[in-house]
Amino acid sequence: MSTRAGFVALIGEPNAGKSTLLNRMVGAKVSIVTHKVQTTRARIRGVAMEGDAQIVFVDTPGLFQPRRRLDRAMVAAAWGGAADADVVVLLVEAQRGVTEGVERILDGLADIGQGRKVALAINKIDRVQAEVLLGLSKDLNDRYPFIETFMISAERGHGVDALRQWLAAELPEGPWLYPEDQIADLPMRMIAAEMTREKLTLRLHQELPYQLTVETEGWEERKDGSARIDQLIYVVRDGHKGIVLGNKGETIKAVSKAAREELEEFLGRRVHLFLQVKVRPNWLDEAERYSEMGLEFKDGNS
Repeated sequence: MSTRAGFVALIGEPNAGKSTLLNRMVGAKVSIVTHKVQTTRARIRGVAMEGDAQIVFVDTPGLFQPRRRLDRAMVAAAWGGAADADVVVLLVEAQRGVTEGVERILDGLADIGQGRKVALAINKIDRVQAEVLLGLSKDLNDRYPFIETFMISAERGHGVDALRQWLAAELPEGPWLYPEDQIADLPMRMIAAEMTREKLTLRLHQELPYQLTVETEGWEERKDGSARIDQLIYVVRDGHKGIVLGNKGETIKAVSKAAREELEEFLGRRVHLFLQVKVRPNWLDEAERYSEMGLEFKDGNS
């Protein structure tokens, strides 16, 4: 029996549910999920097995109107992920429907979608009436010739199996791209940094989460089977450092505890996590920070 393998890009607006869908498809938490928009910065690939097919998901940053250099790098990564994929799935949130952002994505698909299979997945279907869903499906299919349409709830799992089975059948025949037991091609150091960044995002509010980044500086395997992980949290100003630390260090302690517990569950062993906050005013303009996130550094005008 022949095997199949290929890349599937999940695209859509921020908060459309791409990370939740990826984690549901893969069966493990490889992409951070928060209530904040624009939390997925790098093109995280999750690997799912479906029968004799290996589906490699490219979870792209949400597509939105970019304003800053980091925004531009994230949007470029999203469209780059779609352009590299065998199949593209546009995820649209049922409640929001056809927003300006969705219209911009549909315009972009006119170029990216050529010679590529593009499916539509309407997400969060449990939150709207059936007639609204049917109307939205017709509207979107009138605007773009989707090869297939799926009604899903990534959070509850409704329709996800059907989507995964369809994707598996649409991939080209060929050998698997990764070992069968590998769920993501992100280095563990980056996954660990993303987990800590998620906890920070959940604890902090307003703009601050987008003006900080987390890097895993050290990873030491200990003789007792545990791991010591040292991470740096970069912020752009002193005031932000105080917010991240919190009153008497309460915020950083809570973040460290939550991140450590999740890392221990993910790795299946003890973890000693050490966090340090550093002020780095220009990290948003440093090429090295972007490469750490798997993003391409673009000059100010591109």
